[in-house]
Amino acid sequence: MFGLFKKKSELEILRNKYQSLMEESFILSKSNRSASDKKIAEAELVMNEIELLTK
Repeated sequence: MFGLFKKKSELEILRNKYQSLMEESFILSKSNRSASDKKIAEAELVMNEIELLTK
């Protein structure tokens, strides 16, 4: 209850975004490979941002 109003850090937001992009990519890989590749490219950009924040 005490964490109810706690804001997420930028790092947590980026990690959640990365996870959702990878899940979308997996789902798309079964039907549309090029769209899946685009999602993976977006996820890689997010991962680069995460790496910059952790350094």
